[in-house]
Amino acid sequence: MTIAYWCVLIAIVMPYALFGIFNSQIGKARDNNNPRDWKSDLLSPLGKYAHSAHLNTFESNTGFIAAVIIAHLAHAAQNHINMLAVAYIAARVLYAYFYLTGKGGLRSAFWGIGFVCILGLFAISA
Repeated sequence: MTIAYWCVLIAIVMPYALFGIFNSQIGKARDNNNPRDWKSDLLSPLGKYAHSAHLNTFESNTGFIAAVIIAHLAHAAQNHINMLAVAYIAARVLYAYFYLTGKGGLRSAFWGIGFVCILGLFAISA
């Protein structure tokens, strides 16, 4: 398995790690019959930030996973695929960190870096 494929696995697991953070911030036990009603019960900004980062990670992962697979299928240079995949994961980890710490400018910058990595994967596939 390539480094880039390992990065795909990390990207798949990342939203669930963020889920654990925001789930720990809920002020009462979650009602499993109404699983979407917890939002109003978040007590801290950390919980709200973690929820937003969790959702954005799912949104970003679809493009990343597709780009890695397409780059492999297009027989792009493996070292370039791996480099962009690792850079994407690093950017997304920093994105989540800056989201959780309330640093919007840095969060947006690292979102942009991750997006450029996805575009780069498509570019090397051409």
